[in-house]
Parts: sequence; C-alpha cells; structure tokens
Amino acid sequence: MQESTWFIIAIVIYLLVMLLIGLWGYRQTKAYDDYAVGGRGLPPFVAALSAGASDMSGWLLMGLPGALYLVGLAEAWMAIGLTIGAWANWKLVAPRLRSYSEIAGNSITMPSFFENRLRDKSHLLRTIAAIIIIFFFTFYVASGMVAGGRYFEATFDGNYLTGMLIVAAVTILYTFFGGFLAVSYTDVVQGLMMFMALMIVPIMALFALDNPSDMFTWATDNAYGPYGDEGNPTYFNMFAGVSAAVIISNLAWGLGYFGQPHIVVRFLALRSPKDARAGRFWGISWMGLSLIGGLFVAMIGTAFFGQNPDIQVTDQENFETIFLDMSRILFHPLIAGLVLTAVLAAIMSTMSSQLLVVSSSLIEDLYRMVTKTNPSDKFLVFLSRGAVVVIAAIALLLSINPSDSILGLVGFAWAGFGSAFGPLVIASLYWKRLTAPGAIVGMVSGAITAIIWGMFLGDVIYEIVPGVIVSTILMVVVSLMTKEPDERVRIEFDQAAKLSNAVKVDENIDFSEEAERIDAEDNRTN
Repeated sequence: MQESTWFIIAIVIYLLVMLLIGLWGYRQTKAYDDYAVGGRGLPPFVAALSAGASDMSGWLLMGLPGALYLVGLAEAWMAIGLTIGAWANWKLVAPRLRSYSEIAGNSITMPSFFENRLRDKSHLLRTIAAIIIIFFFTFYVASGMVAGGRYFEATFDGNYLTGMLIVAAVTILYTFFGGFLAVSYTDVVQGLMMFMALMIVPIMALFALDNPSDMFTWATDNAYGPYGDEGNPTYFNMFAGVSAAVIISNLAWGLGYFGQPHIVVRFLALRSPKDARAGRFWGISWMGLSLIGGLFVAMIGTAFFGQNPDIQVTDQENFETIFLDMSRILFHPLIAGLVLTAVLAAIMSTMSSQLLVVSSSLIEDLYRMVTKTNPSDKFLVFLSRGAVVVIAAIALLLSINPSDSILGLVGFAWAGFGSAFGPLVIASLYWKRLTAPGAIVGMVSGAITAIIWGMFLGDVIYEIVPGVIVSTILMVVVSLMTKEPDERVRIEFDQAAKLSNAVKVDENIDFSEEAERIDAEDNRTN
C-alpha cells in the first residue's frame, strides 16, 4: 500500500471524529447562548485545552519550529514570553472576567462586556471592538488556511489549493453545526493529539541520530538548512548576535494574551471563577511541555537533516515543514499519518475558534445592536452559521496566493488584538476610573499603531510593543480628562471585585447565588 494511502486513512479517521463531535454539538445546542458560549458550563480541563489548542494552532507545529530551525535559540524568547503571558492571563484575567461578565449584563462576547462594563449608550465602543475583531480575525483565519494548504503540500506532495479547501471545508462544517461546544471538545481532542505528537517526534528523531549529543553541536559547526559548512555559530546562544530589540520583541508576544478574543471567550464560558485555578494548571502544563517539544523538534532537526543529505525540508524558504518531514521519514506511514494529523488538528482548532468568535461579533455585537430587535434563538443561530460561512469565504480568497509566512500572518493579527484589547481588558477589570471615551481612544490607537508600525517599522521592534504603550497612555490620559463613570458603573466594579474575592475565599460557594446576594446587598445600601 502506498504511503499516501496510509496517510489518507489516518486523516479520514480524524476528520470523521471531528464531524461526529460536530454532530454531538449540534444536538446539544438548544439556544443561542449554547451556540456562542456553550451555555457557560465549560469544565476547566476542557477550557484549558481548548484555549491552548486554539491559541497555538499550526504555529506551534510549523511556524515556531521553522523559526527556531532558521534562526536559533534567539526565537526561544518568544516561547518564554508566551508562557509567562498565558500564566498571567489565567491568573489575572480569567477569574475576574468571569465574575465581572456575570455582573455586567451577563456578557457573552468581549465587545458586549466592554459596553456593559462602561454603560456606553452610544454603542460606539461595542461597534468598533466588533469591527476590529472581524478585521484581524479574517487574517488570522487566513493563516490557518495557508497552513492547511502547506500541510497537504508537505504530506502528500499535493496541490496547495486543494489541501486548503479540504481543511477549510471540514472546519467550517463542524463549526457551522456544532457551535461552541463542538469547537471546545474538538479542541480537547486536537490539543491531546498535538501534545502527544510533540513528545513522540523529537524523541524518535533523537534515537535516529548517529550520535544523540550532536543535537547540541551540529548547528554551530556544520552545514544545515540555509547555512553552509560553517553552520550558524550563534544558534545555541540566546544573546550573541541578538539585539535587545529582538529579545524584547519576542518576549512581547506574551503581552498579546490579554487581548485575544478566541482565548478570552473561554474564560467567559467557565462554569465559575473558581475553575480558573484548575484551568491555569492544565493550560500552562500543556503549553509548557508542548513548547519544549517544538523547541526540540527544531534543535534535533538541524542534525537530523544535516547528517542526511538525501533528505531535505520541503519548505526551503521558511522551513515551516520540518515537523511534517521528520514524521514522514521516521514512522510507518499509518503511524506517521496519525502523527501528522496533529498538525491538521492544530490548524483546525484555531480556525474553528476564530470563526466562531467572528460569528458572535457579527450577530451579537452588530446585527442585534443595529436592528434593535429580539429575534428567536433559532434565528440567531441560523444567522451565526451564515456568518461563519461568509468570513471563511473571505479568508479563503486571502489565502489563495499567500504573500507571508504563517508566523508573519499570525504575528500581524496577534499584535493587532494585543494592542487594541490587551490594555483595555486589564483596565476594565482593575481600574475603576476607566471611561468609555478612554476605552475607545485606547482601543483604536492601539490597533492603528500596530498596523502602521508593522507596515513600516516592523523590523525595528515587534509592533505589539508600541501598540500596547500608545494604547495604554492614551486610554489613561483620555479617561482622566473625561467625566468619571457614573455611580452605577462604580457600584458594579465593586460588586465584581467582591464576587471574585468571595470565590477565592470559599471555592465551594454557589457562584450565581453569591452574585445575587452581593447585588441585593448593594441595592439596599444604596
């Protein structure tokens, strides 16, 4: 049996499992809240792996190993920054946001939370936030489709466009029918597949080396990838040949976590703020080990391909297919096919989460606000599914002739969200003096700064750094220059803080009852 046939068998099995989970999600979806946030009943383990899988995407298995292979351990600063940022997100944002969203109109999207938190009657804050989400996520989804096309090129020596269309079609189908529950539980399966693959492939590649210790020396002294006989002398040095701006840029990726809607929505969907602690444990454990696996894929890959001139990386420009190529070479075709589906899983998990967030913004934050109607849940779910198809079609058009690497596309969207929403999320949760005008100016200035800086000065420093700085400064200045929030906004801020603290003190407390008790107590006092 040909190699490609085994691969097809493995992938067909995987795709059928994804579709079955989508069907299960379809049967569980009874109301619009079920489709958008799973009825806010997500267990911490599911939320953690779903957030991780939707976050890492094809970048973890393709973009990051490619960057580490091409440049060296200087790119590891990015992994360090991301791990710190993810930990801080679970620690600072998850429990407080789950509490505050309950107090602030039971918000189920980030734009609706911003509006309810600040009582913005103009709806301008919510509208702009939704537009930013739609804009940047279109590019983010496109990066997943590019990864899907390259996946099929490297795995089957197939056609880029055909592969991209297959990945897009299956992802759209289970997102279309199953909504948030299908996306979250497929993420769990996909996250576990990614984890196992990142553990198995570097271990097997290490055993395949003539001398396993070569992984620590080959890149600096020998030819591999784009380097000649002298190799890359600074490969294993995280500082030599690397400017402070590069280190800051890579660490700064961690700043983006606070503003990623497809990650933060998992916090909104938690059963209770108390679940954030368990979610943090599972999420950071999964992420840390997976990033280490990606690092070793690149390190071992320098010797693995360098010692074997008869084999080479399929992608000779960005070297983003080293994980795929190593898997094909090391394993029996059926096992290799199962391992390679981890890449497909990574790609699809992120795309589905992003499509769902865009759909929610289009319907919850734009359609319902503009029409000012209260349609049935059935009609809202119908509209949400239609929005999934429309955004996917636009992303497909952007992906037909990709002009950037996967990491480049992801970096653009990550910086945009981190700059626009990151400072605003933190201020919304921890600064009572924040005003709607300050939030709007900070959000818009952050997004614009990230876009313009990325276009013209991206080689100087990663655009998320100036984006976050500009957004924070202008948000604070404008908030202090405008009228302070009204009394009800300040009361709700204190209620959210009390609710979050109450859960910290007693994790067994009934979350909903405590929220009602705090609200009733404050109403009597005021």
